[in-house]
Amino acid sequence: QVQLVESGGGLVQAGGSLRLSCAASGRTFLTHGWFRQAPGKEREFVAAILWSAGTLAYAQSVKGRFTISRENAEKTVYLLMNGLRSEDTGVYYCAVSSHVLPRAPSQYSYWGQGTQVTVSS
Repeated sequence: QVQLVESGGGLVQAGGSLRLSCAASGRTFLTHGWFRQAPGKEREFVAAILWSAGTLAYAQSVKGRFTISRENAEKTVYLLMNGLRSEDTGVYYCAVSSHVLPRAPSQYSYWGQGTQVTVSS
């Protein structure tokens, strides 16, 4: 059984930082990704990492500000978010996929429950 548990969300001022964690249990997947969803908007891709090779992918809107990483022993994926902006506000979800660094939510098989990130301006 696959379970993904996110943590680390919260309220932060613009320009601040947060680090999200996603602890995975169950079988290993090829790609671990982060998505976010703002109120009234569709879920959008943020970042992804190939579990074995460590290859990374980022949405253009977060490139240079966010960093995705993994801890193999703990089966945990992190999303370090620096230089946060009000438009980064939303519920952040981690997910796993059997595909190579997909950006479409439909390519991900399992999802966490989400963690709220609110950036005040």
